[in-house]
Amino acid sequence: MKFIVSSTALFNHLQAVSRVINSKNTLPILDYFLFDLQDGTLSITASDTETTMVTSVEVSESDANRKFAVVARTLLDALKEIPEQPVTFDISDVLEITVHYQNGKYSLMGQHADEYPQSTTPGDDAVRVEIGADILLSGINHTFFAMADDELRPVMNGIYFDITTDDITMVASDGHKLVRYKTLSAFGNERAAFILPKKPANLIKNILGKEQGNVVIEFDERNAVFTMERYRMVCRLIEGRYPNYNSVIPQNNPHKVTVDRQTLVGALRRVSIFSSQESSLIKLRMEENEMVISAQDIDFSTSAEETQVCQYAGNAMSIGFKSTFLIDILNNMSSSEIVIELADPSRAGVIVPVEQEKNEEILMLLMPMMLND
Repeated sequence: MKFIVSSTALFNHLQAVSRVINSKNTLPILDYFLFDLQDGTLSITASDTETTMVTSVEVSESDANRKFAVVARTLLDALKEIPEQPVTFDISDVLEITVHYQNGKYSLMGQHADEYPQSTTPGDDAVRVEIGADILLSGINHTFFAMADDELRPVMNGIYFDITTDDITMVASDGHKLVRYKTLSAFGNERAAFILPKKPANLIKNILGKEQGNVVIEFDERNAVFTMERYRMVCRLIEGRYPNYNSVIPQNNPHKVTVDRQTLVGALRRVSIFSSQESSLIKLRMEENEMVISAQDIDFSTSAEETQVCQYAGNAMSIGFKSTFLIDILNNMSSSEIVIELADPSRAGVIVPVEQEKNEEILMLLMPMMLND
């Protein structure tokens, strides 16, 4: 059989789904793409058994329908070196694949499609929701960095989707920091929830920027399917009960500091150089309309201090944070000004943008560190 396809169109789709493939696989067939040519449309599948991604590309000519598997890394590397042009795939009965391009050809062996594992999809009782691709991307972008990597508490190693009939909330936390992203632009028909693992969250994050329209999510207790305009992802979910995230967010925070986000990030970067490498502790001291950011490393007799203008009218107070975590949080906000809401030095600091985007509500939280003085 033969078919002709654009080299760059094929390469771009292969590259997008290839991120699913692990560097080391238990099944040799998982080093391959599954090609399924049906009536002029080539479907391409990549899988690691836990997560499967499918995309399709139109071919300009084909003389038969057929399924076969082709080794992923070799094909990707070969196509990367070909400029935009039609390439012809010629597949023999014994699955010898010849790729013809201008002035040359590649030859490689394929594998039988029946060796390729089938992905498990949600059952008939699956919950279905729709969410705009841009909203889903915003939610994942804001929460992704806060996920844990904790073998003892696997439920924390993903993004929690809390779906109600009014909104959808995405939450991630590693026990030190927490992000809650709520959108009023999408909602479900019933109360439901699932935990999306880190790898599929990252895969979908890389694709959503090129997608438009709505993403349809269908899920049950074990699996979820994300259907986009050009891609489809099936993944195993993290099973277990996610902690009550609202209960850890302090509600009454009388001390409120309004400060320029970028200026604060710059000060934190400069001052944190002089913090203890072990703890990365920085101290924020708030007085009337000014914030003093300081750090010291007693072992090396180094210290730094910087004063920044802010809006603050409460009693003077000091709080300690891990500088790397605070910089992470500030870098994952887009607002030019932020508000740090504090109750006392032993309770979590709540960080919110001064102006929320339309129909969304972002809240980030950081646990404090004990100050010695």
